[in-house]
Amino acid sequence: MISEELRTKKLAEGCKTKKKVLSAGVILVRRNGVKWKYLLLRAFSFWDFPKGIVEPGESPVDAAKREVEEETTVNDLNFRWGYDYRETGPYGNGKVARYYIAETGESRVSLPVNPDIGRPEHHEYRWVSYEEALSLVASRVKEALVWAQKTIADGS
Repeated sequence: MISEELRTKKLAEGCKTKKKVLSAGVILVRRNGVKWKYLLLRAFSFWDFPKGIVEPGESPVDAAKREVEEETTVNDLNFRWGYDYRETGPYGNGKVARYYIAETGESRVSLPVNPDIGRPEHHEYRWVSYEEALSLVASRVKEALVWAQKTIADGS
């Protein structure tokens, strides 16, 4: 049987050596008249923004752009609010999601088959209002959404 002191020490060492896995994505918006619409993707019962793991040697911004195109086929991205970002707290196996904000003129979205898994990564997409997005996204994503809304409102 392991002592409580030794168990605590092993847990602390594990926390120090566990490497953060960075995922990068885009809070993608488009104008619908005078209102902004946010693109959300659903995987199983979870709604989120397009995102994915930053590959070795890839910058987080480049990963975010790549993931948007791979997951939605959208490649018209205007980072008109700059390259500031918000990160979520750790989730899953130490993943942290970093979100940028970009505008697109495209409303058409496709959910192509991911060749690695043989099916689309997402089950559906929706262009939604801020209020609807706030009601759909996971709690870990809400802080980034609130930040995006404020940034867009301040710079529109």
